[in-house]
Amino acid sequence: MTLPLPCPLVEVSGTPSERGQQYGEQAAERILKGVGHYKDQLHSSGLKDSDLATMIERFAGAIDEYGPQYMEEMRGIARAVNVDLSAILLLNARTEILKLARRREKGQQDFIQSDGCTGVFVMPSATGDNTFIHAQNWDWKAECAETAIVLKIKRDDGPDILTFTEAGGLARTGFNSAGISISGNYLETDRDYRELGVPLAIIRRKVLEQDHLAMSMQAVYATRKSASNNMMIGHAHGIAIDFECAPDETFLVHPQDGILVHANHFQSQTALSKLLDKGVTNMPDSLYRDLRVRQLLEPHIGKATIDTVKNALSDTFETPFSVCRPPRKSPLSNNQSATVAMIVMVPSKGHMEVALLPALGAHFWNYSLDMQISLIEQSKEIQTNAA
Repeated sequence: MTLPLPCPLVEVSGTPSERGQQYGEQAAERILKGVGHYKDQLHSSGLKDSDLATMIERFAGAIDEYGPQYMEEMRGIARAVNVDLSAILLLNARTEILKLARRREKGQQDFIQSDGCTGVFVMPSATGDNTFIHAQNWDWKAECAETAIVLKIKRDDGPDILTFTEAGGLARTGFNSAGISISGNYLETDRDYRELGVPLAIIRRKVLEQDHLAMSMQAVYATRKSASNNMMIGHAHGIAIDFECAPDETFLVHPQDGILVHANHFQSQTALSKLLDKGVTNMPDSLYRDLRVRQLLEPHIGKATIDTVKNALSDTFETPFSVCRPPRKSPLSNNQSATVAMIVMVPSKGHMEVALLPALGAHFWNYSLDMQISLIEQSKEIQTNAA
């Protein structure tokens, strides 16, 4: 695989329908590539088109009930790309649909690897310039480096949004002009897929649409999900909480000494006393990825920078089962697994950097958003208490 070009920047505005139309027109090639990729994956598992259509229709109902504007935006994308709405729904519910397809394969091995990640909070008290840093390595299919984009949404009905996502997706990792940021990590428990919930991409978009941190946190805490997931929500002024979500219950993890690192296993002792963490079976490297990143950050507490975070997330201990991993064949499929992207955000500055396939030689590209927050100077003592 050749090294990809930087993520295209897709800028949209207007009504949900207009935004969708603009999105599809600008990112059509990458959207079609992503749709083809996931359909091939599903067909390789033996899933019939009729079964796939039934799954997608169920999620369409859940999304429409949660927020019809999201369906309107996806219809605009589909219209611009000249595909059925189901193709765009597939992109926005792909985690859930891929896993549900696996569960139909009675007694067969999983045909996809899990969507792993390593997420980081560095609180203002731990940085050299008193700013909040929120970062993530996204580990998934290496081919998705060719379908990734950065989406900038100019809104008349709320804060503007800057999000890294797969083309056609409504949101993934990003922040808004009110200073609220989000990233997500895969988790798996024995409670997953008992009932239908709202797809993760739609919940993340809901988080980024909020003017107030409290409402962003409510969107994660109170929305029922089909499966478990970890969502890290922060604010430019130095509040950050990790939400370890089972489908029907949420557990909180807070930064310690100004740092929080989360991989793909539960950290909350309350959560571990109540449910079975099944993710470690597929991703045993999760158990040391968060430890490695924390060990690399701790010597820099009080003086950490963006480069400090980048260096920690570039760790190659036990490669290719490392924090930053090069493309390698998944043991359970023909897919190439890799750290697809490293995303580093400083919401107070409206700043995002993205490096695709960083294990092959990280080159960071810069993206920006005009912020609408007041940059109130806060003392280190206050920030430490908030951490």
